[in-house]
Amino acid sequence: MKVQLTPNFEVYNYSKPYIIAEIGANHNGDMELAKKMILAAKECGCHAAKFQSWTNESLVSKEEYDRNQSYDDSPKKHFGSLEQMVEKYYLREEQHFELKEYCESIGIDFCSSPFSIPEVDLLVKLDVPFLKIASMDINNYPLLKHIARTGKPVVLSTGMSTISEIDQAISLIRSEGNNQIVVLHCISIYPPENKDIHLRNITMLQQTFGVPIGFSDHTFGTSIPLASIALGACVIEKHFTLDKSLEGWDHEISAAPDEMQIICRDGLAIGEALGNFVRVVSEDEESKKLKFRRSVVASKDLKKGAIITENDLKYKRPGTGLPPDKYEDILGRVLNKDLIKDQLLKREDLI
Repeated sequence: MKVQLTPNFEVYNYSKPYIIAEIGANHNGDMELAKKMILAAKECGCHAAKFQSWTNESLVSKEEYDRNQSYDDSPKKHFGSLEQMVEKYYLREEQHFELKEYCESIGIDFCSSPFSIPEVDLLVKLDVPFLKIASMDINNYPLLKHIARTGKPVVLSTGMSTISEIDQAISLIRSEGNNQIVVLHCISIYPPENKDIHLRNITMLQQTFGVPIGFSDHTFGTSIPLASIALGACVIEKHFTLDKSLEGWDHEISAAPDEMQIICRDGLAIGEALGNFVRVVSEDEESKKLKFRRSVVASKDLKKGAIITENDLKYKRPGTGLPPDKYEDILGRVLNKDLIKDQLLKREDLI
């Protein structure tokens, strides 16, 4: 199955990967930093700069705020309370328009994950190419239905999800008449240990659901997302930062520009090199056959009338004569001319 993810990019399993720089909230509420990150993502070769669309009221309940949590998944210390961080980091409505306009001006796709229905409507108003569903919302059926009804392609992350939950989410989206679905294998740990990543799930999801499968990555470095591309992941989402030491939730597990460059450059090379499942010998390889394959040659001087035996034959370059796989057809045949040692044997030399 193929999905037209953007007007200019079609994805399917084992296609060239569409690479998303997940800026998320790494802009830290600073629009100049956000623009620098967008530009850096473009220069690295990313196809899209992705944000997260939530507000201080649409994501976290008052009860959760009152617990004064700080979401300290990483060893890095964050400033203030959870409420203070959400207030500082959330992307205001007018900032969405500002960043979308900037993305258009430099030629990179703007996209985002909506966390509530009004934010879906905002992104539709901005005419984003697709809508990304965060792992936490795979069972948020009201949100899934509203997203599906927009008719835009849906990119569904699957962190924390059972196979049954993934199946139900896909079925729900399809029941609303939307079949443009890309599923991302994802492990919602920041970062996960290698033993917990289970990249073979990419193959399993391809076979189970018959939709394009990608990978939303939370690992350090570049090896794991590149390995996922080798398994056919057609969309790569990787957190992105300019400085891993910045305060904020995700900078530490994000790719720096040098890492993102490697993912984009090598990922696209891997995607191109994967090709397809049909065995093809290129024109360039065909021409090599004449130079590198072998032909049947006389192992010694042979006289006209000689009956060919195995001891009379050797197999040497070039490949312009009778091929070695035809040697049994030659045995027992009679020469109609003299041959000198190492001379290529031709069909017309035999009676």
